[in-house]
Amino acid sequence: MTEHILVGPHAVLEALRAGRRHIDRIYLARERYDPRIVEIVKRARDLGVPSTQEKQERLDELAKGVTHQGVLAVVSEVGYDDPFALVTRIRAATPLPLLLLLDGVQDPQNLGAIIRTAEAAGADGLFISKHRAVGITPAVAKASAGAVEHLPVARVAGLPAFLTWLKDQGVWILGADPNAVRSIHEIDFGASMGVVIGGEHRGLTVLVRQRCDLLARIPTYGRVDSLNAAAAAAVFLFEIRRQHAIMKQPSANGQETAIVSQKSPQ
Repeated sequence: MTEHILVGPHAVLEALRAGRRHIDRIYLARERYDPRIVEIVKRARDLGVPSTQEKQERLDELAKGVTHQGVLAVVSEVGYDDPFALVTRIRAATPLPLLLLLDGVQDPQNLGAIIRTAEAAGADGLFISKHRAVGITPAVAKASAGAVEHLPVARVAGLPAFLTWLKDQGVWILGADPNAVRSIHEIDFGASMGVVIGGEHRGLTVLVRQRCDLLARIPTYGRVDSLNAAAAAAVFLFEIRRQHAIMKQPSANGQETAIVSQKSPQ
């Protein structure tokens, strides 16, 4: 079993809550009080996870330069889901899946922020490229504020081919493109959706762009004409969730208006 260092109170607490990883030991800085540490100690005790207090220097050494805020844990590596099995499981669980796919995001802070946003928006799964992209590292886990412990994540060897497969499963593929003709506010998202966010510098790659059913931009009103990957993901995911929530509101006859007539994105 490969062991990793998980740093920060949020990340460690959510790992305890989620129960998806084996936690070998928790290290706490001496003479440091934080309400979250109290809960960490209690949950660790309840789960039989040993915790010890150490000097700040010892935690600094274990964290290897990552800010730990007085808390870190030795844990098993995060488990990636099989992408095809994950989609099958999601489609069986919800009539309107919302998937997030990343095309070459390389910055750990960006990926962590995207994971935090995706989990908050209720995305059903995150799919990241295996090649030329960052995976789930301790820095990513910390930046996600523990959200990575709750959001299923799969790695995809070939994103263009996977997008084609998703389309065959009835998932509409929407690419985020700041140069797209259509605004996000002009599109009806009443269908199963897969949102593709490009990398920090190059955006969507050519083959991925070609696999998208439609492209959309986020209208901006200031002098900066584009958003970073994490901010763009937030806008797209919450707009789609907003539309899905409206579809699920009871109609005048007391029945849900959702899913009765799914309209393809126009």
